[in-house]
Amino acid sequence: MIHHISIRLIYFIGLVISGLSAEAQSDWRNITEGIEIPTRSYADQPYIVKTDDGAWLCILTTGAGREGEPGQVVAVTRSEDQGKSWSDLTYLEPLDGPEASYAVMLKVPSGRIYAFYNHNTDNIRWVRADSAYYNDGKCYRVDSQGYFVFKYSDDHGKTWSENRYTIPVREFEVDRNNAHGGDIRFFWNVGRAFQHNGKGYVPLHKVGGFGQGFFTSNEGALLMSPNILTEKNPKKIKWETLPDGDIGLRTPPGGGPISAEQNFSVLSDGSFYVVYRSVDGHPVYSYSRDEGHIWEPPRYQAYANGKLMKHPRAANFAWRCRNGKYLYWYHNHGGRSYDDRNPVWISGGVEVDGPDGKFIQWSQPEILLYDRDPYIRMSYPDLVEEEGEYYFTETQKSIARIHQVDKKLLEGLWGQFEKQQQEASGAVLSWQRGNSAGSETVKMPRLPEFVGRDANRADHGTKNLNAGFTIDMKVRFSDWEAGKIILDSRLDNGQGLMVSMTDRGTLELQMLDGRTIAAWDSDPVFEEGKTHHVTIMVDGGPGIISFVVDGQVCDGGTYRQFGWGRFSPDFRHANGADQLVIDKDVTELKIYNRALTVSESIGNYLSK
Repeated sequence: MIHHISIRLIYFIGLVISGLSAEAQSDWRNITEGIEIPTRSYADQPYIVKTDDGAWLCILTTGAGREGEPGQVVAVTRSEDQGKSWSDLTYLEPLDGPEASYAVMLKVPSGRIYAFYNHNTDNIRWVRADSAYYNDGKCYRVDSQGYFVFKYSDDHGKTWSENRYTIPVREFEVDRNNAHGGDIRFFWNVGRAFQHNGKGYVPLHKVGGFGQGFFTSNEGALLMSPNILTEKNPKKIKWETLPDGDIGLRTPPGGGPISAEQNFSVLSDGSFYVVYRSVDGHPVYSYSRDEGHIWEPPRYQAYANGKLMKHPRAANFAWRCRNGKYLYWYHNHGGRSYDDRNPVWISGGVEVDGPDGKFIQWSQPEILLYDRDPYIRMSYPDLVEEEGEYYFTETQKSIARIHQVDKKLLEGLWGQFEKQQQEASGAVLSWQRGNSAGSETVKMPRLPEFVGRDANRADHGTKNLNAGFTIDMKVRFSDWEAGKIILDSRLDNGQGLMVSMTDRGTLELQMLDGRTIAAWDSDPVFEEGKTHHVTIMVDGGPGIISFVVDGQVCDGGTYRQFGWGRFSPDFRHANGADQLVIDKDVTELKIYNRALTVSESIGNYLSK
């Protein structure tokens, strides 16, 4: 009788625990939590300037169809409540006119706002392309050619000039070598226009041709106007195409032909910094010390410790914030295609002195935004600062959104460069080896559940609870033995978790909930006889397992495209036995019932 009562009591407690765990935590990083910006069917490049009447003015490219289809047009919308609501779209060109695409804005001291964009003025319906990839040698997508034009608004973006004005762009070698001999120019534009030292600057990305991967080659240019900040007559605005010479911003020697979507920042000493995409698995950067005329040889971007950053063929933007520090948006893997723009990672930058002027050092990254569907791709962001808060825009091509982010995450990035670091709080297990030289067994805390029933759904289907946990430990391996178990909380049927050595020289986390297995491993960065600090973060929001070893995020290095891995959205929990076996090679261990940030992991590493 007592036995049956005990079983019923355990069952009842399990139901209570399950019911409590089904209460989901909100996660601002999920892009569906953002506020939608008005568009039509297609939505791209939502960029914002603050108008002199206090509104946020967002310009974007939209259309009734998909990207590149006829009817694509530039539009603006205003928000007077910091992105909480938006006005109806105002179109800068007729909806039935030639394609108008890929706009950026520049506000000048008078309050006038300029919008710069591609315009297919001649209504060309095809351009020559590589016949190996286009059956008839014709590309019928024509939104990346024509003329680079501008309109302007003198009433804070409510109405726009009737006339558009063409910007003369100097011909480069890449233009002369295209399939039309330069008679038709291929180009587009992303990012921010900016002003410096009394001049206005607008980025431009030249295209060499169309074929495999759509664009077959790119290089960057910068259009400079010496009088746009003061000249009121648009016909009298002067333009100069930079850099000097016949070649734009390209990849480093030996790099690929794609160098596009250049994004510029002005440093405190007046130096220009640019970062852009490639198909080399890394982002590219350079500095100009003479306002864009001449650029240092391009290099692949690296963290402060010198390790190269990884990034696919996608927009990667950097912004200088009001505090004089920087934020950098990228995707933290070594892909070479347009895929896997989810999640978005963010790095923080600070200026330091170099032999030729200031340059930026970059922190280890954090996940900034994600969608639970890994095939959803978000890109083409902008950053807005308002009253000490930070807002990011993004688009996944059909919906544009704005997101207020937790500034503590960003402050943590910059804090990585500070000398004083604090340990993360809230550990549910804290253990340190005493005199014992062998394995030890401790009580294993119950870990959060990742999914539960959604009582608000009629079918009571799955609800992601945005939960997570972290294993944070110090290890010193006397020797490496593939298959050796470092941590083990499994039941006899395998349910629970373990951390073990692999034959690849990595540490692997494996979890089993009785229905589903989830596993991921670190990079092979361990040395025998050396004490390492290892953090394993299981983040149920994006469904990602990541490792931080000795204060450095595992990104796969040269070993693999991804250093972080996804686990199944159906995975329920990592709970097993109520005891945890700790191997002799572990000297300190903490477990948290939440996913730590990377900055918190680094704080743990540096504070010990």
